[in-house]
Amino acid sequence: MRRLCVICEVSGKRVAGLDGLRGLCALYVLLFHCWAYTFRGFPRYRGPDWLSWLGFGRLAVVLFLVLSGFSLAMSAARNGWRLGGLGRYVRRRAWRILPAYWGALAFSLVIAWFVVPQPHNPEPTAKSVAVFTLLLQDLIPAPTPNGAFWSISVEVLLYGALPLLLVLCRRFGPAVMLAVVTLPVVVVGFVVFDGSPPTGDNWLTPHLVPVFAAGVVAAGVVAAGDRFRRLPWLLISVLAAVPVGALILHQGVRWFTGHYYWVDMAIAPAMTAFLLAIVSGRPAVLIRLLDSRPLERLGSFSYSLYLIHLPIVVAISLKLVAPRLGHGVAAFLVTTVLGGGLSLVGAWFFARVFEFPFQRYRSWAEIRATEDRRVLVG
Repeated sequence: MRRLCVICEVSGKRVAGLDGLRGLCALYVLLFHCWAYTFRGFPRYRGPDWLSWLGFGRLAVVLFLVLSGFSLAMSAARNGWRLGGLGRYVRRRAWRILPAYWGALAFSLVIAWFVVPQPHNPEPTAKSVAVFTLLLQDLIPAPTPNGAFWSISVEVLLYGALPLLLVLCRRFGPAVMLAVVTLPVVVVGFVVFDGSPPTGDNWLTPHLVPVFAAGVVAAGVVAAGDRFRRLPWLLISVLAAVPVGALILHQGVRWFTGHYYWVDMAIAPAMTAFLLAIVSGRPAVLIRLLDSRPLERLGSFSYSLYLIHLPIVVAISLKLVAPRLGHGVAAFLVTTVLGGGLSLVGAWFFARVFEFPFQRYRSWAEIRATEDRRVLVG
């Protein structure tokens, strides 16, 4: 059977650890939402200090974007920064992303209309259906059926930017490309917004272009040859992360949520170096952990988990747990067990319908041919 996990090709081999890393990112976002909807009032945290580490779910989304830029650019980086056909690229991205997204949109609408809408949002409207179907939610405001969908729109916009990023890499090199996309974002942040750009999930996020571009640069580093493996990438990652991490921990969740614009870009170098450490295969103990069977399996349906978990968590938290247990630690544990467990099980079955077939096959013709063979064999 062909592998169902999302892979990145380096020297013709699957990169050990990347699927496990995706799985952990999705799991952290799930735990973040269980935490946020138990201890109400986010980002004003009123829970115990020992759970405050769960308040930085945004960092997992940033790492997702670095991974995405790396995975999509790897083949192009090994081919002189050529995409291999714009039409083919668009078809493959749409084939991979849209079926699961539209399935999750339908699921989210049903939950929002018949069980509970997303917090701080009215019920989705006809406008919501149109906006979210077309992935325009970061451009056109509308009541959301699923608060996690903001990042899917960002991802699609970044897919559209990738061909231009590759042209810049081909003509000027990846370092210049990164500078070209980062400098305007920094200037806008300081000049237009006086150093305090607005933040929020449903707002166009140009500062995430450099984050995605950092992943593209990482692909260029790997494609340059095995010499990159000699560098101590994990140490570089730790050194880059320490000042940003220390600032975040010192200032707390509330400050963190008000400074996404700068923090997202500041943490991207550390995440990029960490990604290069994994690709280089060091340290081996970390790679073995990330490539373990449970984490690899989790990574294989991490996209589905990200897509459908939030309506489930919100329904469990607001309709079942909060009326009985309030908003304390007990409520968090029950929400995590019930909401998290249902999300994991539901995502696995959801992926079998809306994700795995579109990883295994490249067209409807292949799917129909496989079904026809099954009928004949049966």
